Order: sequence, then C-alpha cells, then structure tokens
Amino acid sequence: MSQFSAEAEAELQSLLRQLLKSIKDRISGAPSIECAEEILLHLEETDKNFHNYEFVKYLRQYVESSLGAVIEEETESCARGEGYAVGSVQDTLVHAVTRKTRESGEYKQMMQTLKNTMMVVVESLINKFEEDQLRKEEMHRESQHQQSNSHYTDNCSDSDSSFNQSYAFIKQEQLQVLAEKLDPGRPKEVRWEALQALCCAPPSDVLSCESWSGLLAPMSVLRFFAKTFSCSPLNVTREIYTSLAKSLESDFLYHKLSLPTGSAGIDVNRQDITRLLKQMRLMNDFQKEVTTFWIRHPEKYMEEIIESTFSLLSINPEHGLETQGSEKALKPMHLIALLDIKATWFKKWMHGYYSRTVVFRLLERKYKSLVSTAQRTLYTTKELEYMYFVHSLCVLGRLLMYTNGRKLFPVTVWNRKDPVSLTDLLVILISIMYQHPKPPHSDSSHAGVVHVLLRTLSDRTECAVECLYQTPVIETLLAPIITLLKGKQAKLNSPETTLIHIADTLARIATTERGLSLFLDERNIVSGEGEGISAAHVIVQFTQRLLAKELPLLRNAETSYGVSGAFIFVCRQMYNTCEGLQVLRPYGLHECIAAAWKKTTSLSERVPTPVPGAIPGTSSQELQNVVVWEETLLDNLLNFAATPKGLLLLQQTGAINECVTYMFSRFTKKLQVSRCEKFGYGVMVTQVAATAPGVVALHSSGFVQALVVEIWSVLECGREDVRVVHPKSTPMDPIDRSCLKSFLSLVNLLSSPHAVWELLGQQPLPNKAEYNLREMPTSITDLIDRLIAVNSDVKIHSLFNYEQSHTFGLRLLSVMCCNLDSLLLLESQYNISDMLLQCQKDNITDPSSDFIIDGLSVERNHILVRMSVIGGPSERRLPLRVLQKGTDPYPWPMFSSYPLPKYYILNLPKTTRCKQGKIYILHLPKTTRGKQGNWMDTCRRQYCKVMTTKSNIDPECLNLCLFVCRYGRHLNLLRDNSEQDLCLLMKHCQELLSQQRAKLTSELCILIYTLQGAYPGHDWFASTVFLIMAGDMERALRLLLHLSTLLTSAFLWPARLHGSVHLPMEIAQSSIHPVYSCTAHYVEMLLKTEVPLVFSAFRMSGFTPSQMCVQWLGQCFWNYLDWSEICHYVSTCVVMGPDYQVYMCVALLKHLQQDILQHTQTQDLQVFLKEEPIQGFRVSNYLEYMEGLERSYRTMVLTDMNNISQRVS
Repeated sequence: MSQFSAEAEAELQSLLRQLLKSIKDRISGAPSIECAEEILLHLEETDKNFHNYEFVKYLRQYVESSLGAVIEEETESCARGEGYAVGSVQDTLVHAVTRKTRESGEYKQMMQTLKNTMMVVVESLINKFEEDQLRKEEMHRESQHQQSNSHYTDNCSDSDSSFNQSYAFIKQEQLQVLAEKLDPGRPKEVRWEALQALCCAPPSDVLSCESWSGLLAPMSVLRFFAKTFSCSPLNVTREIYTSLAKSLESDFLYHKLSLPTGSAGIDVNRQDITRLLKQMRLMNDFQKEVTTFWIRHPEKYMEEIIESTFSLLSINPEHGLETQGSEKALKPMHLIALLDIKATWFKKWMHGYYSRTVVFRLLERKYKSLVSTAQRTLYTTKELEYMYFVHSLCVLGRLLMYTNGRKLFPVTVWNRKDPVSLTDLLVILISIMYQHPKPPHSDSSHAGVVHVLLRTLSDRTECAVECLYQTPVIETLLAPIITLLKGKQAKLNSPETTLIHIADTLARIATTERGLSLFLDERNIVSGEGEGISAAHVIVQFTQRLLAKELPLLRNAETSYGVSGAFIFVCRQMYNTCEGLQVLRPYGLHECIAAAWKKTTSLSERVPTPVPGAIPGTSSQELQNVVVWEETLLDNLLNFAATPKGLLLLQQTGAINECVTYMFSRFTKKLQVSRCEKFGYGVMVTQVAATAPGVVALHSSGFVQALVVEIWSVLECGREDVRVVHPKSTPMDPIDRSCLKSFLSLVNLLSSPHAVWELLGQQPLPNKAEYNLREMPTSITDLIDRLIAVNSDVKIHSLFNYEQSHTFGLRLLSVMCCNLDSLLLLESQYNISDMLLQCQKDNITDPSSDFIIDGLSVERNHILVRMSVIGGPSERRLPLRVLQKGTDPYPWPMFSSYPLPKYYILNLPKTTRCKQGKIYILHLPKTTRGKQGNWMDTCRRQYCKVMTTKSNIDPECLNLCLFVCRYGRHLNLLRDNSEQDLCLLMKHCQELLSQQRAKLTSELCILIYTLQGAYPGHDWFASTVFLIMAGDMERALRLLLHLSTLLTSAFLWPARLHGSVHLPMEIAQSSIHPVYSCTAHYVEMLLKTEVPLVFSAFRMSGFTPSQMCVQWLGQCFWNYLDWSEICHYVSTCVVMGPDYQVYMCVALLKHLQQDILQHTQTQDLQVFLKEEPIQGFRVSNYLEYMEGLERSYRTMVLTDMNNISQRVS
C-alpha cells in the first residue's frame, strides 16, 4: 500500500474524527496545548481502550500490510545470522529486526506517504470544523434575534438565550446616557432598551470608557456579564469577574441577610435570594471553566480572579448580627455550597500546579481565615448548613492532599483559644462522624462525608503519615471501641454505620507498612484495664467480642454480620503478614472465626427445603445474609494462608478444604483478593501448595485439573474465541510468552516435594496404546505422560505442536529435578533417566554418526547431566541450552548411556586432613570445656574467630548410596565401597526415628510412607553427617545420637521430627514441618524488614521465599552450595544456635538480591532460584551480618523454636 486512494482518505478522516470524539473529554480538560499533546503522545499508556479504536486498528493493519514482508525477511535473516552481530546483551533479535526494518526503504516510503496523507486529512478536518463553527454562530445569532424581538424577561435573568451578538461602535457620551437610563429608578422598558444597546457594544469599549464605574453600580443585570464571559478574552472576563465579585461582596455586607432559626428554610423565590443565587451561579460556572484556558495568559490575571474569589468568600457579615439574638448571617459560602456542594470549582483550581501554587500563596498570606472558616464544630439540621459543611469539607480535603495545603496549619479559629493543628482537625472531624445524625431529605450524612475524606487521605501515603498516623487520631478512632469493651454505651448516633466507617479507616491504615507498624508497636492506647497496649490488641479483642456476640448494642444478626465482618477485615490486614500474626496469634482469632463459620454452616444446613404452598419460615433476605456471612468468614480464614505459620493455623481449624475451594471459585472468576490487595491469589496458592494438606485441598477443589486443562489448551488447542486472520508465529523462546504464566503456575504448584508426593506418589503413567486427539489430560500424571515421558510414536503423533509441547514438559522436568526428593520419586516410579537416555539414543541416525543436535536433544542432555551429577557452583559443570557461534555450535558432549562424560565433573584438589588446632569445634575435648555455664560461649567466640580468618574448615569425607557416592568420590572424600556403611547408617537412623513416630491416621500420601516406618524423602542431613565423618559409620551415628538431644536437630534434621511424638498430635498429623511453619515463617518476616526489595520481588512474582528456603534446607543446600559451605552451614547452626538457620537464609537472599531483582523483571525468578547454584556465597563473609540479626531477633525466633513441642495457639 504505497498511496492512499480518495476512499481511503475519506475513511481515515472519519476514523480520526471518531477517535477525537472518543477522547474529547481528556483533551478538553488539558490546561494547555502542550499538555494536550502529552496526553495524545501517551494515550496508549493511559487509555485501556487504545487498541480498540478503529483508527488504531486501521493504522496497525496498514503497517502490517506495508512492512509485513520486510519484517519476515529480516527475522529469517537475523535468525540465520546473516548480517547480524550481537553488540550487547540488550541487542536481542527483536531489537535487531526493529532496527533493520526502520532502516529499510519500505519503512521510509510508508512514513512519508502516511505523513502526507495525514496532513491532508487533518487540514480537511480543520476546514470542516471552522465551517461548522461559523454555521453554528450564524444560527445562534438568528435565534437570539428572534427571541429578542419576541419578549423580554426580568432584569435579573442570566440566561444565555437573550441578546444579538453583533457589535456596534459606541461613543463615550452614549455610554453616559446608557448609565443614566440603567438607573433602578427608571421604568423597566427604558432600562431594557439601554441594556440592549449596551450589549451591542464591544466589552472592551465598555470597560475602557470613563463611565464604567458609573455603569457598574446600576448594573445588577447579569446578561452583560454572561455575554462577556462567553465571547471575550481573559483580560476582559477577568475585569468582569472581579467586578461581579466586588458587587456581590458589597451586597452581602450591605444587606446582611440572616439564616432563619429553627427548621425553617430559605425561600429561593425571594427576590433578593434569587438575585444573589443567579450571580453566584454565574461566578461558579466561570470558576469551573476558567481553568481550561487561564494557563495561556499572564499569571497576574489568574491571581486577580483567585484573589477576588477568596475576598468574597472570606467576608463575615455576622458581626452586625450579634445584637439580633442567635441568628446567623447568610454568607457567600452558603450559596456557593448550595450550587456546588462537592466544591468542583476548587478541585479544578487545585488540580494544576500552575494555579495550585497561587491558591496556597494567597491562603498563606491574606486569606488563612478561609481555612478556619471551613472548620465548624456545631451544625444545625438545616439543609443549607449541611451543604455548607459538605462544601467546606471538600475544600479542606483538597487542601490536605497537598504538602503546601497541610503547611497552612495550624490556623486560628475565633471560638478557640489555641490554634487548630492538623491533628486537631482530624480529631474534630472524627468526632463529627460519631455524633451527627443523618440530615433529612438526604442520602448522605456527616459521617459518610467525613468517611470519604478519611478514605481519600488514607489512600495517599504522605497525607496519611501527616494526618492519620498520629496517636491522637488513632485514639479517637478507637475510643468507641474501648468504651464498648468496658461494657459502656458509646456515644454514637448510628452505631452500625459509624463502626463500619471506623473499621474501614483502620483497615486502610493497616494496609501500609507505616500504619501496620503503628498498630503493632505503639503501645499508647489505654485499655479497659488501664494498661498501655497497642491498637492491634484493642482491635482483636473487640473482634473476638463481636464474634462471640457479647456486645448488647450489636446483638442483632444483620447488624452483627456487617460490623463483625468489617473488624475481621481490619485484623486480616494484620494477620496476613508475619509480624502481624506474631502479635495476634495468642488470641486464637483463627479458632474464633472457624467456630463462627461452623455455627453459620450448621445454621444454613438446617434451613428446610422450600415446599410449594408452605408458609416460609425464614425470609430469602435472611438466608442471603447467612450465605454472605458464611463466605465472608471463609474468605477471612483463607487469608491466614498468606504466611507459613498462618497456613498451619488454618490447617488446624479443619476448614482448609472449604477455604481452598472458595479461593478456587474466586480464582476462576479472576476476582481481586480484596479492595486492599495489590496482587491476586498467586502467592496464596504457592503458599498452600508448600504443604501436603494444602496440595490435597487444591486437588480436591479442582484447581489442579483446571491448571492442567489450561496448560493443554494453550499448548495444543489455542484460543477458540479468536478468529484466525494470520497464522500463529513460530515461538522463538523455549517457553512461549503465551504459555509462560501457566508454566510458572505449574512450577509454583510442584515446587515442594510434598506436592509431588501427594500428586504423583504411587500413581503409574497411563502409557496408552492409543491417544485420541480430542483427549485432554486432567491430572499431573497425565501431563507427565503426554509432555515429558514422550517415549513412543503414538505419543508423538498425538501432539499437534510436538516440539513446543515436549520442550515445555522437559523444562518442567528440569525444574522439578532440582528438588532432590522429587527427583528420587520420579526416578524410582517412572525411570525418567532411562527414558531420556533412550530418546537420546533414538536421536542418532546410524551408529557411526553423531547425535542430531536440536532443541529437544539439547534439553534432554542438560537434564541428564543435572540428574546425574551432584555439586555446588564450583563442583560440577552444567551444559548450556543455547548454541554457540563458530564451527562447533554445541561443544558439550552428548551421551546415551552411563557413565557420564568426565567433561561435566570438575577436577577438585584432594582433601587434606585438618591440622591440630583447626579441627571442628564440635569435637572439642570435654577437658577444654571448662564450666558448664560458659564453655559454649567460648566455643562460639572461637568458632567466629576461625570462620572470619581465611583458613577454611576442610571436610573429611562424603558418601551417599550410589547417588551420593559419585559426589563423595568426586570430592576425593570417600574411599570405594562406602555404600554399605551409608546404607547401614540409614538403617540405624530409620530404626531410631521409627521408635519416636506418633500413631497417625491420615489419607495423606506422605503419611502413608510414615505409617510404613519410612521417611518419604531421603535423609540428606544424615548423609551430610556421614560425609563430615569421612564415611565412618560409627562416628556419624554417634554424632547424630548426640545431636538428637539438642533443639538444633529439630530444624537441621527434617527426618527427626517428621510425624514425631515430640510434636503435638494435630501438627504431626498435618505433616507440616517446623522448618516450614517456624524457620520459613521467620525468614519471610525478617526479609520484609531487612531486605524489603527482595521480599517485594517475591510478592510480584507470585513465588514465596518459604518455598525456596524449604527446598534449600530440606536437602542441606546440596547442588546449591559447595561442600565446604554446606559444612559451614551445619557447624554454624550447631555452634551458634538453631536460629542461625533463619539468619543463613536471609543472608543468602540478601546475597542474591541483584539477581532476584533482575529475574523478577524477566519473569523467571522461580526457575532461576531452583536451577541455578548460589555463586560466590561464603558463610564467613556473612557471619558478622548474621550476628547482627541475632542481636535483633534471637529472643523472638529462638523462643518460638523452643515452643515447637507445644500446641499452636
């Protein structure tokens, strides 16, 4: 498409006109032409409907038809490497194709053609616009002429359908005569003719004449003002506006109108009130319109308009009414509130920095009394007073939104001795919310208006910090709650509504870091017992009383539901964080909510089935309220799953299945978690999937099946609701962008070995002889069978997109194999490595040739090496997944049978024995220990001294049954034939731990292994100790026996407490290990405070730090750290204390901060953390940092670790 036809130009013009109409409001609201241009330039970023505009669709189609062939050609050329060199990491294929396309001749021709055509189209639109405007003006003049000849109306009319718009020159003498004729004492007909003549004169001539001051006095009519506002430039309208403001100011001061007392209202039909209202309306209309064009004029014009407005609004006629009893004067603010109750004019003035600066300057210098005028503490029930209040509050709210507005405080108020500070103002407003009833004939109330202001302030961080996060404000918000807790009646006009408003404000405060800290840490609130406690304690106590229905004021069911739900939501903003749960946990709120839910469920189940003709016993509205209340309780219970310890509490309530089912119903509808949550259910699903009960609940809810079907649909079916116009492009990435979200969801689901055991344990692969093309997998086993274990032609032919789908499966397998327990289960059940080796063997055309190198063979080779070699970052070599440039694109050797090529096993120096004096502190002789009280402190000091010097502690040995033996011999730590000793050690450990297993009854797959006397995974800690002891089985067993008496073993040795009698029965039954519910919980808590960027990155990615930490700790950092650092980890936790396990994880995540932030941007954080070893981490480098964490958090962390044998509160 080189040139546009006449029809195409006409169509383009029509589409452009349509686009401009669609965004008319946005452009017309711009304060300047430059701002309008910025709006258009950034329209795609700010308008969600941008890509739905027909004009945009037309341009996209035009670009595709003009450059489609060029882009395809350049893409193929760059993919083949023709004329394309990567200059930097950012110079990707997309950038290269874009650059080449923009340099092409076709692009330049297209841009020139488009530019020329658009110039013609825009010029034609402008011409048509001018013609339309001239036509409208002509019709307007004719209409006015007809109306002026027909009749005239009262001289106070300000309607815009009166006078002819034509102008005639007028002399000074004529203006003087007109001024005399406009005198109020003249007959109406004489004044009417004089006004007609005056309106025919140019406003500039009238304003510049000598008789203007004489004309102004009798000019009570508004037609001249209205006509001037509509058709004159700002330098003229400014003069008219200031004149009108001065005229009104003198009227208010002269007449001194009063508000009627009692319930009587103001009659707007009174001549004097009507006259004032019409003038104020004209002013208010101009105030709202002037912001669209005053930026194009000198600032002094705008300043004069603003100052004349403030001068009018600041007059106080009440001084003349002091002798007339209790009457109040009618002020300009009353009338402008009547016309514009929401203060729209002031919002527009405060919107732009250009005008906002002038407003603040004038308020600070001359009109600060306006701020104090807006603060009234006594209001009558009259509608006008209510409007005045609302208008004043809107003005105040707009001022408080800005820093300079808040700087106006404190202000002096005539009826108070002390100036009113910002905090005082908020306290006054909250008191108004408590005490003032709903005004008559109004849908709103004082409480509702104040609540809107509080909500607006809480949504802006700076406003909230200065206005709401103050102890007096929090005390005022909590005052009714404390009163009710004391058993007294709170002075609330509408208790239910007011308490809901209080709860909403408190919830918004609690959603921010600063507000949450204020609730949890500040102990300035006086409780019912007279003690100083934090706001969190007051709120949770009140919530418990609400749930128990112990408050007489709120025993009505419907009222109780609304208020209880609102305050549970406040608590939820606290207990869905680790630090908040730490404070609220002793109250057992999860048990209170669960008890209320069970009671509500039984109530709804007792409702009889409706029978035709029977009299209903319960109204449908009541039933609906019960159902809504039941869902509210489930929703709030579900949010305990936001943290590891909270998930344990949720599991203890017995409602985890119902909560997950409820979550899945909202997840499928893509509903927001709550009005205060920024992210969806992704993090919560990941947290739930970390435990066996959570995975079982996800599976029974249908979540797993829905995820599998979604993945299959994206990979094999495509979207059915999109009409295929162009063929789908071939994916350039191993995981196409359309599949990435589903892939990451599956990775999150299968991240924990508990999930793999529950979903795959004892589940054979279907391996069918035939697969129907319409047959969709519905389980993880089916997905592995169709996408990973593709070991037959039948399976290959059943896939429409074989390479893409199989690559997806292999990438998933690679991530799953990073967890060694998951790897062992896949290998033991499905012989995955044998299947991959056979596929590699099939990838050879004949025995004498090399492997066929393609995407699938490269993926398989990477997985085989990852599965076969154990080691840290400097102990093994993993092949890359990309081809290299040059003659040898893939230098890594492929293989189709064991043994593994030695290329992947790095040569390490032989391990030497430790010299005397550098042995482990773990083995200090008893004679060196000294007194029982301080020998451990001596050990710790000596350990820190050794660790901070550069002499590393060398391990003595390593071995792990076949799989581990290769690692031990690779490290030169084990002699041959050590497998038997390790097997014997494992047998002893199994016998030892089986004697301490509790008698459990459960359908969890992980506990079925336990009932059979076996730990479901491999005991990696026992293997680590075996290696530390140089393969000496007796020394290893002796050390494990000694360690089992220490608290440290509960966390270092996961198999030690699995289903153990040392745990409360309900926790042992849940199979939720303390490493998850305690260690991982505190890792998340400390991470939020100490490394907030990393914590936020995890939240945005939908992954959780606890998932990763549980994997690291569960396999003793095997494959993530070098062997020396693994030994340092074990010795550090034993010598320094079990809480160092928490500090170690925080230090690791701090070490990885830059990588984590980078991979959050590329949306592959989960894959990076699981697949990549931790480069460059040394325990000795972070020991000082961990000691700092110990000083800050040991009391809290170690206390909780010591209490793991107690029942969870």
